[in-house]
Amino acid sequence: MIKTIEWTDAGVVLIDQLQLPAHEVYQTCKTWEEVADAIRRMVIRGAPAIGVAAAMGVALGVKNSKAAGLPALEQDFNHICDAMSRTRPTAVNLFWAIERMRRAFASAASSGVDTVRKRLVEEAQQIYSEDLAQCAAIARHGGAMLPAQGRVLTHCNAGALAVAGGYGTALGVIRGALEAGKKLEVFATETRPYLQGARLTAWELQRDGIPTTLITDNMVGHFLKRGDIQSVVVGADRIASNGDTANKIGTYTIAVLAHEHGVPFYVAAPFSSIDLSIPSGDTIPIEERPVEEVTRIGSVQIAPEGLPARHPAFDVTPARLITAIITERGVARPPYPQSLKALAESAVPTSP
Repeated sequence: MIKTIEWTDAGVVLIDQLQLPAHEVYQTCKTWEEVADAIRRMVIRGAPAIGVAAAMGVALGVKNSKAAGLPALEQDFNHICDAMSRTRPTAVNLFWAIERMRRAFASAASSGVDTVRKRLVEEAQQIYSEDLAQCAAIARHGGAMLPAQGRVLTHCNAGALAVAGGYGTALGVIRGALEAGKKLEVFATETRPYLQGARLTAWELQRDGIPTTLITDNMVGHFLKRGDIQSVVVGADRIASNGDTANKIGTYTIAVLAHEHGVPFYVAAPFSSIDLSIPSGDTIPIEERPVEEVTRIGSVQIAPEGLPARHPAFDVTPARLITAIITERGVARPPYPQSLKALAESAVPTSP
C-alpha cells in the first residue's frame, strides 16, 4: 500500500506527487511552513490528504515553537492555523482538520504547554488513522454498487495518493469491487490541465495490477455513447447539504454526459468532505490556479507566450446528476438534504 503521508520524528514525510510517475521520491517537511508550501504547490493533494497534512503541519509547528508560555504558544498556533487555512480554499477537509486541531488545543490548554504539544501530535495521528479506516469502509459500501463486470470511468485522482494511503475513495470503491470478485476494468481520464489521471491514477492502478486504459478528457462522450462505460465514480473536495459536489474541473462535464447516456454517476468521499453548513454548490469557493498550469505541460510551453488563460481547479456537479454519494457511514441517495442529514445523525463525529 502507498503511504502518501507519515508522521516521523524527523518531520512530516510526503510522497512528492509532482515527480510521479517518473520518480518515486519522498520529502521530509521539517517545518510547518514546508508543509503549507507542499499543500499549496500540490506536492500533496486530494481533499482527505490535505486535511491530514494540515493537521500534521499544525502539530509540527506547535511542537517546534520556541514559545515558553501558553499565551505565546497560542499566538503561534493561531498564526499557523490561519496560514494553513489559506493554502487551498475549496477542500473543506482542510478547514475540518484545522477546526479539530483548534478543539484539541482548547481541551489541553489548562494542562500546560507540554501537554498541548503532545495532544496536538496525538490528534494529528488520530486524524491519519481515521482516514485509513474511513477509506476501507467506503470501499466496502461502494464496491457493492458497481456492476459485476464492465468498465468504470474515474476522473482526476481519488486513490491512495489523495488520502493518507491505503484504498483511497473513488479508487477504493473500485478496489473494493475487485476484492469482492467483480471483473472490472478502469478508464482513467488524463485530467487536464494538471494530468492527475495520467500521472497519478494510472500509476496507482498499474502498480496494483488493475487493468487500466488512459483516455483524454474529451473522449468520455465517445466511449459513453458506444456503451463502453458501465459506471462512473469520482471523489469530492466539498459536498453541499443539498448534494451539489465540487470536484476536479471536468467532473461536471462527465456527469452531464453520464446522465445523457443513462450511466450511474457515483461520488465517493469521507463524511468530512460534506459541508452541511452551506445550502448548495453556489457558495463553494472555487480555487483559481496559476495560468502556467494551462499554458505549459511541465516545463514545456504549449501556448503563445503572454496569452491569457484561466484555470479554475474545480467545478460543481448539481445533485440531480449524482446517482449516489458513498461515505464511510453509508450511502446517501436522493433526496440528498434528507439522506445526508440522516448520515450526519447516524454516527457521532470523533471528538478530540
